[in-house]
Amino acid sequence: MPKMKTSRSAAKRFTVTGSGKFRRRRQGLRHILTKKCAKRRMLLGQSAIVDKTNEKALRRLMPYA
Repeated sequence: MPKMKTSRSAAKRFTVTGSGKFRRRRQGLRHILTKKCAKRRMLLGQSAIVDKTNEKALRRLMPYA
């Protein structure tokens, strides 16, 4: 059976934590930042864990993660 391919777009957007969960970036930090308070911008800069409902799809995109 041939090797399975990793989706390169998914590999660039998500990383795997030590416990096997997927880490993602938050949206909303690209532009229109003047109306967002400093606390909100700080929280948007931190990474988040992908919800478990989307994990099955990510495992299919990144089979070796």
